[in-house]
Amino acid sequence: MIQKIAVLGSGTMGHGIAESFALYGYDVNLYDTDEKRLQAAIEEIKAELALLAEEGFIEAGAIDGVLGRIKLVADLKETVADRDFVIEAVPEIMELKQSLFKQLDEYCPSYTIFASNTSSLPLAGMMERVSEVRKARMMVNHWYNPGHLMPIVELSFFGNMSADLYEEVADMYRRIKKQTVKVLKDVPGLVANRIQQGVAREAFSIIEQGIAAPEDVDKALKFGPAFRYATTGQLEVADFGGLDIWCVVGDNLLKVMDNSPCANALLRQKVAEGKLGVKSGEGFYQYKPEEIPEIKRRFMKKLIHQLKASEYYVQ
Repeated sequence: MIQKIAVLGSGTMGHGIAESFALYGYDVNLYDTDEKRLQAAIEEIKAELALLAEEGFIEAGAIDGVLGRIKLVADLKETVADRDFVIEAVPEIMELKQSLFKQLDEYCPSYTIFASNTSSLPLAGMMERVSEVRKARMMVNHWYNPGHLMPIVELSFFGNMSADLYEEVADMYRRIKKQTVKVLKDVPGLVANRIQQGVAREAFSIIEQGIAAPEDVDKALKFGPAFRYATTGQLEVADFGGLDIWCVVGDNLLKVMDNSPCANALLRQKVAEGKLGVKSGEGFYQYKPEEIPEIKRRFMKKLIHQLKASEYYVQ
């Protein structure tokens, strides 16, 4: 049984992954080459746990226990020497990941399972430099941001590992209340990001064409399709609506919708202008610097409410 976890990279995704495992009782080593980044990560985790307690998702008295299960480590060999499961959340650079996994293959016990949080790099490329034996214990485990709140993890099942080993990992995720998606082919974006990009492509295009303003596009999504998607999948929605109806609507709409093969020109223009969203103070909306902390807090609270509600619908 998987008991000891190592998370490599303490940034946006890494700290949330470590927090999730520690929240449900796992012993976690959190690694980063930057000790200042590690200290910043633990402060982020403290704040996120405090908000979970404020919202009644965890008991306030549990916070110290969660923090006590996370050990900050700046030495890679020490981080992984006795770990059952190692997941990396380092930058999306193939050379970096190949070198990292080669080191891990040397430092870790033979039973250690390796995972990558990537959704864009192929597993075959990442495991080029590890032993043949280790390749049977490597997989993609793609989390969604913020990791401690989003209940999905996409797991690769590309033919390199046994069904029993896959189930061991899937069971570990069930223990931390994550919903797992078994991905059978190694394609860029896996499943969730490909669906999300399809929605985003049309949303950006609608704004670019002047069909509706950003606030109305978001309203149409939140109180239209996304209202159902919170509890009902697209294929369930199609079955309820009738596949014959979906077929007719598809014939009528798809030929006049955006089918561009690259990022929307409006999106690219905003990036060129430095309008990157919350982090720059302006994207499709404007954000006053003094209001950003509260905006982020409200965003997190909405996700916590949704997370609590979603447990009712888990099948």
